[in-house]
Amino acid sequence: MLKKYKSTIILTSAITLLPIIAGLILWDRLPAEIATHFGTDNQPNGYSSKAFAVFGLPLIILGIHLLCILATNADPKKKNISDKAFATVLWIIPLLSLVLMSMTYAYALGSKIKIGFIIIMFMGILFILLGNYMPKTRQNYTFGLRIPWTLNDEENWVKTHRFAGRIMVLGGAVICATAVFENPWIFFPVVLIMLLVPLAYSYKLYKNKTNK
Repeated sequence: MLKKYKSTIILTSAITLLPIIAGLILWDRLPAEIATHFGTDNQPNGYSSKAFAVFGLPLIILGIHLLCILATNADPKKKNISDKAFATVLWIIPLLSLVLMSMTYAYALGSKIKIGFIIIMFMGILFILLGNYMPKTRQNYTFGLRIPWTLNDEENWVKTHRFAGRIMVLGGAVICATAVFENPWIFFPVVLIMLLVPLAYSYKLYKNKTNK
C-alpha cells in the first residue's frame, strides 16, 4: 500500500509542512508569543513561542499524519480499505494543518477571525464526507465501526455502516447549519448521537441474530 501511494504520501506530507514556509515569510511580522490554543469563547488560553508555532506545530502534525498512514498500512485487512477511504486518511491531516495554521497566523497578525465557527464548519464537512464513504467500506481494523459483532459478521458490518453513513451525513449537515452559533453544547451532543445510535443499531442486529 505504501508503494502504491508513495507519491501521494510525499505530496500530502509536503502540504502538511507548507505552514512552515508561510511562517518564515511572515516571521518578522509575527509576535514572539503566539496563541496556539483557544477556549470555547474564541479567546486564547494557551501560548507558544514563535519558533514552536512555526516549526514545532507542523512537525507534530506531520508525525500524526505519518502515524495514521503507518497504522492503516499495518491493518491485517488493509486490502478491504477502499482507495477513497485511504485517500481520506491521506488528506485529512494535511488539510487540517493548513486550516489550523492559517487560523493561528491570522490571529497572531491581528485578524479577528471566528475560530470556533471555522473549526466546527470544517468538522461538519468532514463528517459529511466520511458519511458518504462509510457504506462503501468493507471489514477492516482501521476505518469504520470496529466492534466485535461487526468484525465477526460481514452482514452486520454492511448494514451498520450503511446506517451509520446516513446518520453521519445528517449529523454533519446539522453541525454545518449550527456552526454559526459556535456552541460546543450543540456540536458534542450531535457527535455523540452519530456514534451511539449506529452502535445501538449494530448491537440490536447482533442480538436479533443470536436470539434466532
